[in-house]
Amino acid sequence: MRFLYIAPRCHNNQMSILKGLVERGHEVCFISHYQGLTEDYSYVKPVVLGYSSLYRMIDFLYVKVIRRKDPNAVIFKIRYGFPSRHKLKRLILDFRPDVVILREKSVYSIMAYQICKKAGYPCILYNQSPLWSEPAKTDLMHRIADGMTPPVRITPVMGRQLPGTSRKANDFFVPFVAEPQTAPEERDYLPGGIFRILCIGKFEVRKNHLMLLSVVERLHEKYPLHLMMIGETANPFHEEQLARVKEYIKTHHMEDYAEIKTNLPRKDMDAEYAGADLFVIPSTGEPASVSQLEAMSFSLPVICSDKNGTACYVEDGVTGYLFRDMDEADLLKKLDRMLSEKDRIPEMGAAGYRAVMEKYGFDRYYDSVMKVLERIRKQQGE
Repeated sequence: MRFLYIAPRCHNNQMSILKGLVERGHEVCFISHYQGLTEDYSYVKPVVLGYSSLYRMIDFLYVKVIRRKDPNAVIFKIRYGFPSRHKLKRLILDFRPDVVILREKSVYSIMAYQICKKAGYPCILYNQSPLWSEPAKTDLMHRIADGMTPPVRITPVMGRQLPGTSRKANDFFVPFVAEPQTAPEERDYLPGGIFRILCIGKFEVRKNHLMLLSVVERLHEKYPLHLMMIGETANPFHEEQLARVKEYIKTHHMEDYAEIKTNLPRKDMDAEYAGADLFVIPSTGEPASVSQLEAMSFSLPVICSDKNGTACYVEDGVTGYLFRDMDEADLLKKLDRMLSEKDRIPEMGAAGYRAVMEKYGFDRYYDSVMKVLERIRKQQGE
């Protein structure tokens, strides 16, 4: 089959999916808006189509002039950016996809969907809104966006079945994919008796690096440990946060047990996971991180926020612990608990590895997408 993905960037959370498709003989084309700093193109090199000259002028005015002090202004292009329609149409029609997966209800996706719909190519919307969620907004703009994007949606975020939440008939849970990397019996946990903690995330305020440093600083008085923080710095706002993190480490005299690495290529990340004993992702406002699943594939127990979109991949008390979002005291409590029960670290790591083997392999993703595609074909035939 020919799979076409159109998304803002060829994110590393898609790497195992693209690898699985290519290795099983499928043809894959990935059209991206822009290129990230640490993307892995081992299996699929994306076509970076970019934006039209008109939109680039709009984006410059918005990001560099109107909202120049807003670190979130760069998100504007993900929602409202648009390419040359002629170039986009040519790429789509030349590839002749069997299925198209469009990321987000954006102007870019609207343009692509209209082209695909006219050509008869089945399309699936992919976003990271929870499967179980509160009723969708029904104002005019949202109704227009709904009508101009694919009606069938997949998401790697389960959400929680709570009063007031529901699941739409055309929405489906399709999990992230992680390949098993290091089985627990192949690992050497706590060499030298030191707890090696790994944290991965862009240097943004919401990633809560400072909160984690504060927790680790206090626990260092009780346990021998080392913290490795790895993150991307792609703009001045990231650099500002990185400077704050470095200053905290320096002023609190943590240089001997807190280390930072920036902009590591994806191919170098395996060694970092393999060199850790446990993984902590302290961020808030995290729609769907794949890093905890990657950590589990290396037999690492995980600690993450209960509001993390993919917290559903961590079974509390079995493959790791969930802490209350933005609650430093609870993060301290959960990390202290894990360190105090060091014999459970291999046990939790093994449980996480089994979960990857049983629930998050490529076949689970592929089978789910095929079922969704079959549903679309039936609907089109009605």
